[in-house]
Amino acid sequence: MLEPVAAGVDGSAESLAAAEWAAREAARRERPLMLVHAENWRPRPDHDEAARAARHSSARRVLREAEARARSAAPGIRPAATQVEGPATAALVQAAEQAELLVLGSRGLTGFTGFLVGSVALGVVARATRPVVLVRAGEDAVDEHLPAEDGTPSSRTGYRDVVLGVDLGDPCDEVIRFAFEAARLRRARLRAVHAFRAPGPLGLGPGDVALLDPPRRAGEWQGFLSAVLQPWHDKYPEVEVLATAVADRAPNALLRAATGASLLVLGRHLTERPTGPCTGPVTHAALQHVGCPVAVVPHV
Repeated sequence: MLEPVAAGVDGSAESLAAAEWAAREAARRERPLMLVHAENWRPRPDHDEAARAARHSSARRVLREAEARARSAAPGIRPAATQVEGPATAALVQAAEQAELLVLGSRGLTGFTGFLVGSVALGVVARATRPVVLVRAGEDAVDEHLPAEDGTPSSRTGYRDVVLGVDLGDPCDEVIRFAFEAARLRRARLRAVHAFRAPGPLGLGPGDVALLDPPRRAGEWQGFLSAVLQPWHDKYPEVEVLATAVADRAPNALLRAATGASLLVLGRHLTERPTGPCTGPVTHAALQHVGCPVAVVPHV
């Protein structure tokens, strides 16, 4: 049985946008769609049956609305729905383990302040061992596509770029594969970006290419990036690839590259730190500020 594309829904505008995006992604991947409602509650010793019945009734309403939105977004999809009892973060992490990927909503603010990522979404991203996609409120099908010739929004045109953030110090097959597959499914161009640091006044830092001439240094990083991507280009010859190495901080480079993209793909180390699971500084910054959907792919 094919693993589904799952979406966590709670009735909010952002979760309904996530359900619609997940429905379109399920159609692209030819996978079933599973809608999951996880209520963030803690058992109480009084076992209040009336409160429990009210929660179940509310969950059913949330799931019905999400099902309607999913069917509208992808008419060929017949979503399944499930209601699970919280805590929400743990329940959604468990749902992710049984899915191809999990889609969650993130409240969209302005282009300057980016996402408002809730504690549940951040907790799931930091703990899940499967890919998690965050979708902002207001995300629509036309946002994934290039504008029509007259400049108006359209869902009948080609897809915008899929952007891949590449860490050449630790390139990861799972992350690169996810990005190439996403681009293939959309027949979109893949734009791969690596950000490197220019040498500081005290000399070369860790990972810096030992060339003092900036154009030659950029050329070396460009060559490294192309070499890392070449085997994947061979596996996905139908995917057009634009590889760019830039001298900048990674969050800045990714924010620029993802402007106007259909999807940004980033990686996250599965290894836990002493302080517990975390997303990493680059991924965390992207989640807060990038306006397009962001896929976080865990890897060892």
